[in-house]
Amino acid sequence: MQCKRLVILVLHAYARSSHYFLIICLGTSAQQLDASFSTNATLEIFEVDFRDPSLDMKLRGSLPASNRFHKLILGSFANGVSDSSSGVIVGGGDNGVITLYSASQILTSGKETVIGQTEKHTGPVRALDFNPFQSNLLASGANDSEIYIWDLNNFSVPMTPGTKSQPQEDISVVSWNRQVQHILSSAHPSGKAVVWDLRKNEPIIKVSDHSNRMHCSGMAWHPEVATQLVLSSEDDRLPVIQMWDLRFATSPLSQMEGHTRGVLSVSWSQADPELLLSSAKDNRILCWNPCVSEVIYELPTRSQWCFDVQWCPRNPSVFSAASFDGWISIYSVMGGSLEAQQKTQADKISSAFNNPDPFGTGQSLPPLQVPEQVVQTTLIPPLKKPPKWIRRPAGVSFAFGGKLVTFGLPKAPAQPMQQVTPRQVFISQMALQSGNLLDYCQSKIQAAQNQSEENLWNFLKVNLEQDSRTKLLKLLGYGKEELQKKIASCLGNGIPKTDDSAQIAQPVKAPNNFTEEVTAVGAASSSVFFDNLVPQGMSMLEIPVTTDTDGLISQALLVGNFCGAVELCMRAERFADAILLAIVGGEKLLRETQKQYFAKRKTKISLLLSFIVQEKWQDIVCACDLQSWKEALAILLTYSKHNEYTQLCDMLGTRLELEGDGALLNEACLCYISSGNVERLVECWVKTHETSSPLTLGEGDGAESVH
Repeated sequence: MQCKRLVILVLHAYARSSHYFLIICLGTSAQQLDASFSTNATLEIFEVDFRDPSLDMKLRGSLPASNRFHKLILGSFANGVSDSSSGVIVGGGDNGVITLYSASQILTSGKETVIGQTEKHTGPVRALDFNPFQSNLLASGANDSEIYIWDLNNFSVPMTPGTKSQPQEDISVVSWNRQVQHILSSAHPSGKAVVWDLRKNEPIIKVSDHSNRMHCSGMAWHPEVATQLVLSSEDDRLPVIQMWDLRFATSPLSQMEGHTRGVLSVSWSQADPELLLSSAKDNRILCWNPCVSEVIYELPTRSQWCFDVQWCPRNPSVFSAASFDGWISIYSVMGGSLEAQQKTQADKISSAFNNPDPFGTGQSLPPLQVPEQVVQTTLIPPLKKPPKWIRRPAGVSFAFGGKLVTFGLPKAPAQPMQQVTPRQVFISQMALQSGNLLDYCQSKIQAAQNQSEENLWNFLKVNLEQDSRTKLLKLLGYGKEELQKKIASCLGNGIPKTDDSAQIAQPVKAPNNFTEEVTAVGAASSSVFFDNLVPQGMSMLEIPVTTDTDGLISQALLVGNFCGAVELCMRAERFADAILLAIVGGEKLLRETQKQYFAKRKTKISLLLSFIVQEKWQDIVCACDLQSWKEALAILLTYSKHNEYTQLCDMLGTRLELEGDGALLNEACLCYISSGNVERLVECWVKTHETSSPLTLGEGDGAESVH
């Protein structure tokens, strides 16, 4: 295989398919010859399947090319004319040729593989880059300081970022800024880098090393800090990688010195800014932490230079390397072994020479005496630091002596000039040592500065007490005694004593003869009744808590007072509601109310009644108006079973957190407290306070921090 440049990107093979796979695009490199001195050029697409134990990649498409390539890139641009739904491959060749290929046409062996071509440049096109914000914008660079910006929707007429930089020289790299879409940079082999502002069509700054030994071979923008970039030097006298900050462009911010010969390529991980790959003429591939200029990963030395390294945009731990001997290899920074690769090569050689007549002469070769090989396993160590995509941003653990140890993100974002982000570990001595958590919560209630904070600690305190559900109902404003007085006042006389069978946490099931008895009074079966009960167009559950009949009935249901609710329905001649509630209230209550006519009337609380009778607690959580969150939580406290109560409270809290537009975060915290979900409580509570550390919720007088 001839030397080739490459790019890795995830695509799908067919426009009508939802199957995605990883591909590598390879093209024959310009200014290189193989052993046959062939001048042909080829563009190939290989599939990378990590599930396949074989090391060989599968060829998915091949295309003879009219020009060899100095640079290949692949973008996600797709127009409405050509079938380029799998992306577009852009190749820069000799004589100023830029060619656009349809990846999907190559993968499907289509005929319309070339979707555009231009010869606007006057020399070899060695620099190409797609704008990360607008996939139709392509930057190209060639000889004589030529830089063009192409719109792939109109590929015929490019624009220039301004007048050519002087003195005119080759463009080795062009790169779009990763944070600001109108900023473009270009680099020259002489070591000079120019930053362009496309809004003004002029250069805004020039960066140059004063040693005059900086022959720039690569350039990359910081993935997160808009003003920082790195430049690599191909000169063996200065094999370094320099990090520059445009705000202090008089000298490099830092310099990475690890290669012994010139650096050929660099690639900055978009998933972790602390991972920078480099390859050089010393046959080494290094991974740096640019913040501290430290090598944190190195591949074993090979016998060939690697002229191109690139991170995989889909799998952040994978990168590719292309060497001058024509090999394209894929590695993982998570570590591994080269034993499989060595064994595959040995098997190929053995199979070739074990043929008794390899040259077809009709004479067998003498038996091949192969000495027993000693298996040598080359282990590739993993990174010295966990990468960002698997790093835990925060953690908490209880320690001995009633201590709570936590770590988390810093309170303020790290400054761009700051090389190492400080991480703090907090050790808090809380009330756990004495075990008197009720007094601790009470002290927090007394010291509360607003009603939301007081409600927070009230709910925490009640969760630590016995009969917490009844007390939580009182905190929501629904006490049994007060409600009985309201019902008695409405009826004008006393109300029946609450039946023992109608408990808050254990509603009584309907009797076995429910269908027969309801049919006897002219009502339909329960399934048909509930299908017809929900009014047309009603999407939100209303839970009235007014002083009228509906409001008192709903309040009685919130605390499980079925006797009072049924009596209110009977006095208002709402017999259907009375029979429905009597079924849930118990057999005795049902026998006393089923003598009345069961009318199917549609009222404001019919939907509420249907959910209560059918025990559809999840529907209540999903359908209730967010302004009635207290009523929905009261229903969960009253009826839901212990094994489902926590999940339902979390669902209600999630609705308040996501659908309340940030205005109901405090109410969501109360729901998480009721469910005992400390993790969700802390996450939601942090959003309502000006701090990024969850320790503020539980800081006591004994809190201390350890840096």
